[in-house]
Amino acid sequence: MSGMNAGLEAHLKSGVTTTCRAWALTRKDGEVLGFTDHDGALVFDGITFRADTGLSAMALQQTTGLSVDNTEAIGALSDASIREEDIEAGRYDGAEIRAWLVNWQDVGQRHLQFRGTIGELRRSGGAFEAELRGLTESLNRPIGRVYQKPCSAVLGDRACGFDMGQPGYATERKPADIEERRVFRFQAFGGFDAGWFKHGRLIVLEGAAKGLHGLIKRDAEDGGWRIVELWHPIRADVRPEDAVRLEAGCDKRAETCRLKFENLHNFQGFPDIPGDDWSISDPSRSSRLDGGSRR
Repeated sequence: MSGMNAGLEAHLKSGVTTTCRAWALTRKDGEVLGFTDHDGALVFDGITFRADTGLSAMALQQTTGLSVDNTEAIGALSDASIREEDIEAGRYDGAEIRAWLVNWQDVGQRHLQFRGTIGELRRSGGAFEAELRGLTESLNRPIGRVYQKPCSAVLGDRACGFDMGQPGYATERKPADIEERRVFRFQAFGGFDAGWFKHGRLIVLEGAAKGLHGLIKRDAEDGGWRIVELWHPIRADVRPEDAVRLEAGCDKRAETCRLKFENLHNFQGFPDIPGDDWSISDPSRSSRLDGGSRR
């Protein structure tokens, strides 16, 4: 019981306990949801943990070393808590999860048992099952820089350092037409060359798909239209009256970094790395290695 709240430890040693479990789920869009398997709502840390969600969890599997701690949560889909359309839209992908053992008579007596993220999430028959992965999951991912010609940074992240809020690199407007949630047609607008948004992002700012985004495959001008095509459809309903934000794209080349973004000092690639032909070439006995013709 090392590290456990002293009040909760004493309560557990008493032999007669009034404990339950509570979970807080924080989506990447900032929304926080609270759940408990108690028969009444609990409130702590500014979160209301609802009892009408039907949420339960299996035993937590914890190990020593670098093995991944994990468990599963099972609950009911409902309009008041976790909705199927939000799962389909990907709003719970990678969401943070925290789980406590709580004395429901005194919520100050609680112990954080688990902290991690949602992994695989399945739904069927009006219910869902969520795999919960512990913090050691991140230790299984390789990290470090990759020795390659293209830039390894994501446009606008800490490594890139470029400020996407600068004028000329984004625009907000409403599409005139949307096809299959993937092809967006806008009235032609100036200020941005054709292809300026290719490899960039389209972010939905309003409506049912608010906060979702897609990567831009094509940005072209066609007569009086500006056509922006995504690699994959937006995973929720998006309508022409919903405003979207278009962000400039980067193809990871040093030339683009220098000319389009004036950010070459932060370029994270190795543009002068020798190609495969050079690195696997055989030794030559020729006395002339100047590239000229041989006689």
